[in-house]
Amino acid sequence: MTTPDDALSPNAATRAKAALRRDPWDLPDVSGLVVGVLGGTGDQGRGLAYRLAKAGQKVIIGSRAAERAQTAASELGLGIEGAENAECARRSDVVIVAVPWEGHAKTLQALREPLSGKLVIDCVNPLGFDKRGAYALKPEEGSAAEQAAALLPDSRVTAAFHHLSAVLLQDPEVEQIDTDVMVLGESRADTDLVQALAARIPGMRGVFAGRLRNAHQVESLVANLISMNRRYKAHAGVRLTDV
Repeated sequence: MTTPDDALSPNAATRAKAALRRDPWDLPDVSGLVVGVLGGTGDQGRGLAYRLAKAGQKVIIGSRAAERAQTAASELGLGIEGAENAECARRSDVVIVAVPWEGHAKTLQALREPLSGKLVIDCVNPLGFDKRGAYALKPEEGSAAEQAAALLPDSRVTAAFHHLSAVLLQDPEVEQIDTDVMVLGESRADTDLVQALAARIPGMRGVFAGRLRNAHQVESLVANLISMNRRYKAHAGVRLTDV
């Protein structure tokens, strides 16, 4: 019987086994990376930009209009810069996609070239709203993250930062965000980088949660969190136990 390791070269099999033995909390230094935030003028994007910049990360906010991005960057301070989306993508090492679901596909289609070779973190939640509240939508590709991967074949697409309260992220009186961030992706090197970025924000922890095919249920959980927050007048996040 052939095992998966039998199909690998001896060196590749050795590397694969070594990766499994690695400490999952041994994460890379990401302090020197430039992070771009597409949709950085929206609540979620502004909040992430603010928290990462406050933690010492170099951050560029992207928007369809450079002037709007520059205004938002000026308001946030902390050395944040603003630029038109394509320039933001080109100048960044890591790009967070925090645009509204309605403009997700169109935005990424237009940025395929400047996002080529970049690590892309999709945090978009496909949701609908009616008189009964929020509910999850399922894109044809399976999830927003999988749609991003289909539209950006030359990028390294991951998914993370879905369950964060924009209110808490933007509140300067809140010193730390006590929550876990579920990180999904196809490459351990890439998900480790995203986990390390999450860990830059005080109180936050990035936890590997599977491959992109599992992104739909992570994105969908936001509909439940919205319901909880409305009922309890809270800003609920997610904490994972025994990890």
